[in-house]
Amino acid sequence: MTPRDPAEPRTDWTRAEVEALFDLPFNDLMFQAASVHRAWFDPSEIQLSQLLSVKTGGCEENCGYCSQSASFDTGLKASKLMDATAVIADAMRAKAAGAQRFCMGAAWRDLKDRDTPKLAAMISGVKALGLETCATLGMLTPDQAKALKAAGLDYYNHNLDTSPEYYDTVVTTRTYGDRLDTLAHVRDAGMSVCCGGIVGMGESRADRAGLLHSLATLPAHPESLPVNALVPIPGTPLGDSDPIDGLEFVRTVAVARLVCPKSMVRIAAGREGMSREMQALCFMAGANSIFVGAKLLTTPLPGQDEDARLLADLGMKPMGSSAPEAVRAA
Repeated sequence: MTPRDPAEPRTDWTRAEVEALFDLPFNDLMFQAASVHRAWFDPSEIQLSQLLSVKTGGCEENCGYCSQSASFDTGLKASKLMDATAVIADAMRAKAAGAQRFCMGAAWRDLKDRDTPKLAAMISGVKALGLETCATLGMLTPDQAKALKAAGLDYYNHNLDTSPEYYDTVVTTRTYGDRLDTLAHVRDAGMSVCCGGIVGMGESRADRAGLLHSLATLPAHPESLPVNALVPIPGTPLGDSDPIDGLEFVRTVAVARLVCPKSMVRIAAGREGMSREMQALCFMAGANSIFVGAKLLTTPLPGQDEDARLLADLGMKPMGSSAPEAVRAA
């Protein structure tokens, strides 16, 4: 039998294989993940993404981690959908500050057809700036996915959150199958998939393996795979959660890189609470995108100056730039 190339994508991972990766000695896991990362990417490059909440709060879902759910009293004031001109202006500022990818998020259970034209105007305007575009708007129908694709949307984000077994502990207003259906509509419309999850919600290591197993056995791997560390929000069911161990978070990033080798693995929520050393380990483990700006939807981020110093000190540079010094000018 011809041995498998560990850098080649595969969709036939078993749950036991993914769990075994988590159980590797830390140095062995890091070495394997870094080797696979280098087979597909320049390890000195990082993509800078920015996420704007274009419609905040009032969501019908009861996701236990979310400040924007109408089910919980978090003190967040709901707002209406932003005008396209304001969103495009924000995107222009993000690009001027160094962002290469602009994401638009709306706190909805699902997209309503009446809002699609306004969103299409946002997307086409952001795309015209030369930015990669992404949106997260809740569940989609096949026709809505096609309309967003026609407007120029590159990626659609719809996270699985956690393992199938732990999912009902976190949210009960939408099923795992609902999420998979939306991912299928996105793929069928010809868009790239952005899909990951959240760790630190009280789940076990087996659940973290279950999440990554679900992603790695999709018909095609998500082109974008965000790994979020829970930011506990007072007033939510998970508001008193203890933070995930830093090395366990890095393990999750490394296993994500191994099972989805060609995906852009993104460190998303929770980075504001991570040390410089922990972030550096995440980059070594295969993360090659971070979110920048003042906040990620409603949770804080480290800030432009701090990010610039970190990447410069690590000798890393934004994707497509010629030298690490470009980070300082971002």
